[in-house]
Amino acid sequence: MEPIDSQKEVEAANWEFAMTIPVKDKLWNKFSVKGSQFCQPLLEFSGACAGCGETPYVKLLTQLFGDRMMMSNATGCTSIWAAAAPSMPYTTNAEGKGPAWSNSLFEDSAEFGFGLYLGVKKIRNKVAELMQEAISLDIPQELKEAFQEWLEGMYNAEASKAATAKILPLLEGQTNPVIQGIADRKDFLIKKSNWAFGGDGWGYDIGYGGLDHVVASGEDINILVLDTEVYSNTGGQSSKSTPAAAIAKFAAAGKKTKKKDLGAMAMTYGYVYVAQVAMGADQAQCVKAFKEAEEYPGPSLIICYSSCINHGINMTKSQQEMAKAVKAGYWHLYRYNPLLKEEGKNPFILDSKEPELDSFRDFIMSETRYSSLAKLFPGQAEALFQKTQADAKERYEFYKKLAEG
Repeated sequence: MEPIDSQKEVEAANWEFAMTIPVKDKLWNKFSVKGSQFCQPLLEFSGACAGCGETPYVKLLTQLFGDRMMMSNATGCTSIWAAAAPSMPYTTNAEGKGPAWSNSLFEDSAEFGFGLYLGVKKIRNKVAELMQEAISLDIPQELKEAFQEWLEGMYNAEASKAATAKILPLLEGQTNPVIQGIADRKDFLIKKSNWAFGGDGWGYDIGYGGLDHVVASGEDINILVLDTEVYSNTGGQSSKSTPAAAIAKFAAAGKKTKKKDLGAMAMTYGYVYVAQVAMGADQAQCVKAFKEAEEYPGPSLIICYSSCINHGINMTKSQQEMAKAVKAGYWHLYRYNPLLKEEGKNPFILDSKEPELDSFRDFIMSETRYSSLAKLFPGQAEALFQKTQADAKERYEFYKKLAEG
């Protein structure tokens, strides 16, 4: 990186040229690794640390669903790098569409997002009532057919987009009060993609009660937890996501208890889509999980391993660190899709390979949050290192049993 003053004049012409290049998001399947990166990111120029493990996940979300997203963002790192006044990294596409972003309190992102979802649901149900009434009236047949198409696909993103494209020009010049009521709510014709997200301090700890309440509702809302395994924004305090042996504030001598398994807890409901991902380890699995979660007609929870400066690592290799975490069995990749049960299949899919547990110690010792324990508290470090490795192995064996049915 270079000082901005030395680059502005040199790169200005390149920037202006880049802004003239049209988005080429129709060349590939957008739900593939290659195709997703042809889609315009609607998150740009965030205030995050260089190499932040959180921003790539949110950027990907905006590439896949950003033109129809409604986002409830818990206070924390994700809200700070997203709202560094006077700038805002969320943007719009050429049609003026982009994520509708709002920051809730630290503890209530899930409930706040749930309220947004319920409001949209109420409005769209009213649109459906008006369309059903309009179909029975003396209106153009073309409009009736477009309304019927929308009613049949209102819960499907692409189907509602296609029907909306037909409906909008037909609404012009219509004076019937029923049709006018539909026109007044036209911004809600395309199915919204509702997301509540934040860090592990929110998802595992302070906001867990609300998160649990929302996933238990059975409603079609998506939850994204960006797991840095520590309260990153407030100074690096230990959370329930922090594994044993890791040093953090309030766990200066190494955390004594194991990491909470948020995904396993959500799976006990049986009707919640759950995935655990690490982009740097398996990009295809990450994209697939995002797609499946968003399309699932019920609550979804995605837990994303997010490398953090608090880990004491080389942040220029953040994605490679995720890959090492999975390879060593420190983090596991899986998807739990309740729809598979309806097909008579095992709903749990373990996506990560058999871990190389022999490399586990090398992995944790490459991060300062673990290696410093051996220097500061050598008398208890070994026992905690053995415990955190045993905890990771136990988690893997549990997931393996689920995958085997």
